[in-house]
Amino acid sequence: MTDILAKSEPQITLKQHIQDGLSVGEHLKSCFPTAPICADKENFWQLLRLSVIMHDLGKAHGEFQKVLRGVENEWNSQRHELFSLPFAQQLRLPENEKTLVLRVVAAHHRTYSWLSDFIENNYELDPTEFEREFSKVDVKGAIEIADSFEHGVIAEEVAAESPLKIITNYQREAKQVLMGRQAEITDYFTLLLLMGAFHHCDHLSSAFVTEFDYLKSDAFHFLDEMQADLRNKGFDLYYHQSTSSNILGNVILTAPTGSGKTETSLLWLRNQLQQTGQGRVFYVLPFTASINAMFERLRDKDGLGEEMVGMLHGKLDAYLYESFFEEAGNLKELKSQIKGLKATFKNLQTPLKVITPFQLLKHLFGLKGFEKGIFEWVGGHFIFDEIHAYDPEITAQIVVLLEYLTQKLQAKIFIMTATLPTFLKRRIAAAVGQFEEVKAEPALYDAFQRHQVRLTDGLLSENLNLIEQDLKAGNNVLVVCNTVDQSRVVFEELKDLYETLLIHGRFAAKDRTRIEKQLQNNPPQLLIGTQAIEVSLDIDYDVIYSEPAPLDALIQRFGRVNRKRSKPPCPCLIFKERNEKDKYIYDHEMVARTLDILAEIQSKHDGVIQEIELQGYIDRVYPNYDEEAQAKFDKIYGLLTQSVNRLTPFEPSKEGEEEYYRQFDGVKVLPAYYEQDYIERLNAFDFIGAEQLKVSIRKSWFARLFNTPGLDSLVHILFPSENPKAKPIEIKYFRINKFYRPDTGLNFEKDEDAKLVIRGSTVIL
Repeated sequence: MTDILAKSEPQITLKQHIQDGLSVGEHLKSCFPTAPICADKENFWQLLRLSVIMHDLGKAHGEFQKVLRGVENEWNSQRHELFSLPFAQQLRLPENEKTLVLRVVAAHHRTYSWLSDFIENNYELDPTEFEREFSKVDVKGAIEIADSFEHGVIAEEVAAESPLKIITNYQREAKQVLMGRQAEITDYFTLLLLMGAFHHCDHLSSAFVTEFDYLKSDAFHFLDEMQADLRNKGFDLYYHQSTSSNILGNVILTAPTGSGKTETSLLWLRNQLQQTGQGRVFYVLPFTASINAMFERLRDKDGLGEEMVGMLHGKLDAYLYESFFEEAGNLKELKSQIKGLKATFKNLQTPLKVITPFQLLKHLFGLKGFEKGIFEWVGGHFIFDEIHAYDPEITAQIVVLLEYLTQKLQAKIFIMTATLPTFLKRRIAAAVGQFEEVKAEPALYDAFQRHQVRLTDGLLSENLNLIEQDLKAGNNVLVVCNTVDQSRVVFEELKDLYETLLIHGRFAAKDRTRIEKQLQNNPPQLLIGTQAIEVSLDIDYDVIYSEPAPLDALIQRFGRVNRKRSKPPCPCLIFKERNEKDKYIYDHEMVARTLDILAEIQSKHDGVIQEIELQGYIDRVYPNYDEEAQAKFDKIYGLLTQSVNRLTPFEPSKEGEEEYYRQFDGVKVLPAYYEQDYIERLNAFDFIGAEQLKVSIRKSWFARLFNTPGLDSLVHILFPSENPKAKPIEIKYFRINKFYRPDTGLNFEKDEDAKLVIRGSTVIL
């Protein structure tokens, strides 16, 4: 008998494909032990097993087999999953559990609305059409395959019954969910998690991945080595570290920057895994730079190891491109490496992911594949670092996420912060539910006297002589401005006198990556930048000059000075006067309250910041959200809660997707300076490399420049040389004709030299 196939190129038998899916399912049982509890279904894993066995039996249709073998056929783009349903209808299961399997099998490729239209257009005009098509299915062969995995799982007689009833019954219930009535879907949450688990089985097995790692105790050996090294030097773990390492459950940690909070979270994590079993781990950070740095730190030989750690963020292509560009033998090899790593990071193969909150939140908005994403959270461990860094709207989304994780999925939460306003901590704590609060000991705060405030009259830009004096004295100097334009002005004044580097948000990805790598490996004597410096860049300077900003932002800036506490308290000079454009960046009253507090510190402690007092100071600057911020928080919290209540298995939300992407305030444009390089990369089909030459600008700037000489809409035509019959490829892009250089970034105030602007085979639209 000819084997029934499931895949072509390479040809995989149906039996092997099912076996591979079941192998993934067995690994899911090990990695997600709490799934039956969360799904409220004791036989959850058996239902998953049956779904995997049933889902592709319809591929035994004779014409579909011809398609897979590449021979002439009359398949006519029918749907094999519909031919799988008659088999699933004969399962020896209680009716409600059989319905779960049927619903997963029916929609494992297409939505119910799509399937409904397809059935109506193809089978309903002639009620016997489906029966005639099903008669072409090798029923005996399919049953034999199913029996080889689960003997007697389906009856010998399989009736060709129209699948429309299965589809319409679900659609009727799903309409109720869109009105916030999830209970109207039978076993709603079981169905959602079952579909998510099934997708992991199907997608991983199709990618020939049948097993994956989970975090074992020996993966954390570096923590024991760290403690042993401390003890050899006469020290030990900090109080907050040892305390957190013994807590089972949720934790909110408050400790000063540089006090080993990352190690604390990993000590906590190890205890959770040892005591309550597996669950995927998500280390959540707000900024790309900090995610890249944490990814490298945790993958290091002194961390969890390469196989254990992945990462996801919006600039992952750029990071991987720059990371592997030099070692790749050619462009084809580079693309293959990037594709392989991205697939690994997106799937379950890495038990810990360093991630932005957006990569998690998109599932609550109901984007395609949300069931698969939500299943990955089951019994998970979520570490939130730098949680103070989010605006009210993102914080509201994180609060909804925390509620969902703790109330529905038995997730464990570890939140750590140095400066979180009390009102916000209370709101986050309410979302987490039960938790233990851990605070660093007062003695440790006393030891963390690293910064000495010096309030200075005037504008920073008018006092560059003070910066020069420090540089001449051999000090490493950090300068932080509130706007890109101001940082560039300071850079232009000082760059020719000292080794200087500029960092801000208007660099092409290629240049931003280069700058961040230089900061990691060889920091310059003078670093000038904007809020980009506030993220987790592992730099340690001697003195900082900063324009005025709210206290929490200043504390983050100060954290890049005397980071290792190897020096007496270092000077932190804050200028009192603000530039005109600063009002668009920071609230005036918050800055005013901050300056009052800094004046108080300067008079009370000779300017030396007592870190144990920071919480009180933060609460004075942020006693609550102001009226506008609170309104934004409440609005987004309400919208996302509503979105969660309307999540409908098998039906991605178009409205949710629009809402999700609406919050990203960026449009990618190509500086004219890089156009020739961009065209060359496109002509080499190096699309990822070409994208690294673009700059992301705010939508407001894009709108301002649109239909002006400052911005052109263009299209470049590519003619694939390897396949003469292939259609030309049109690459559309926006060219910004403003001044750009790799060391200064994009300057909206100055036009680019017209001689640099080329046309080539590009057409202005």
